[in-house]
Amino acid sequence: MEMTVISAQGLKKTSSLSSLFSHHLRPFITLTTTHPSSSRGVNQSHVYTTTVDHEGGVNPTWGDKFDLSNVIDSSFFSHKYSCIYLQLYTNRLLLGPRFLGWCGIPASDIADGFSPAGTARQLSYRLRKKDGSRGHGVVNVVVKLDSSLFQARRRVDSVVQRLPEVRFDRVAIGIPVKMLPAVSHQGSSVV
Repeated sequence: MEMTVISAQGLKKTSSLSSLFSHHLRPFITLTTTHPSSSRGVNQSHVYTTTVDHEGGVNPTWGDKFDLSNVIDSSFFSHKYSCIYLQLYTNRLLLGPRFLGWCGIPASDIADGFSPAGTARQLSYRLRKKDGSRGHGVVNVVVKLDSSLFQARRRVDSVVQRLPEVRFDRVAIGIPVKMLPAVSHQGSSVV
């Protein structure tokens, strides 16, 4: 699987005391499968980082591609709560990185609607604050599944029995079903 972090839009400039040293955002993004709230004190073994955009400010662009095939396998798509987490930071010159927001890309958003394999799909997500509430800005990514993950996804889908799609814009015809007589414990029918 390949993910390209394209851009972010509508970021909010930092308004803390530390911004006195630097009024300009220098954003970058990290990618991981570990939720941002659980990353404290945990060794994040698979973290990818974009370059720092020194020019874009509140609307940065990156275009950085990441091969996630050593992190994402077919089992990633079989877990209900699997996500790729993007965490946005600004690189302050004197005080180091400052967290600006995060978003989660669910496995279902990545896999649903892909056909054929190798098709690129653009996804956009609103940033969240540390506590999960609505933040400022949107992150844009492009995801491309390779054929091996796509084939594994199809095998999982063929095993799982799906309910028919519910649609409200069509006429439904109900067919009455004759009830069978109930059978009592002694073997005789009860009517």
